Amino acid sequence: MDALAEKLDAKLTQWKPQVSEEVRALISEVIDAADNDALDLIRARAIEQEVLDHLDEPSSR
Repeated sequence: MDALAEKLDAKLTQWKPQVSEEVRALISEVIDAADNDALDLIRARAIEQEVLDHLDEPSSR
């Protein structure tokens, strides 16, 4: 097994169940995107979310 897969397997049993489920969902999304040659869409979505988060921050005025 790949070292990364081994590390993930170990961590999934150490984390709280909610964290493990969130990680599983994110990894599943990345696998699906990779299968569809769409990893660039995930990056674009992450950047879009950063911009939205920045816009939601309270003004410093």
